[in-house]
Amino acid sequence: MKQTISGVVLFCILLIPPVRTYMESIMILHMLVQLPLLILAGWLAGKVVIQKFSRFFAKYNENGVPGITLVIIITMYWMLPRAMDEALTFYHVELFKFLGLPFLVGIPLRDSWHKLKAVGKSFVYLNYLPMFGLMAWLYIDTPIQICNNYLEVQQKVLGWGFLIITAFMVLYIIQFVFTDHSEQES
Repeated sequence: MKQTISGVVLFCILLIPPVRTYMESIMILHMLVQLPLLILAGWLAGKVVIQKFSRFFAKYNENGVPGITLVIIITMYWMLPRAMDEALTFYHVELFKFLGLPFLVGIPLRDSWHKLKAVGKSFVYLNYLPMFGLMAWLYIDTPIQICNNYLEVQQKVLGWGFLIITAFMVLYIIQFVFTDHSEQES
């Protein structure tokens, strides 16, 4: 219950106009802080939703694949520069962001992740790795302004943020490969 309350409180804080405006005014905060916090709010509140609609989740997300597919599609959309621009320009896209990320990413992620087998989790992880690397390259190396609402400098800062995340993902893989996991298997 504490997680659900935390998720609702976090969601409400992110809705406060000065908080929302500030986070959306700086591109790296918009993409790498606000969007993940919206997903986290849905993940935290998702326990109650999953329990309340347990038959639905058991029937339509039995092995976690449909839910994680939805998560991947929605998060890929929000990585696009155009999606960032449209969220600031069109109210209905902003509304989709604030409803879609918690409900279509956070909750399905909570339900799906533990249902996936190790191969599925590795597949998801290894698909996000090149996506983040590609987004880093796109935002750093593009010589023009690709987002109408953000300066080219902010795009480059976001690109470096993606590059840092990509580097940490690679380091995680390296440490995972060279550590003993025999206790987890038993």
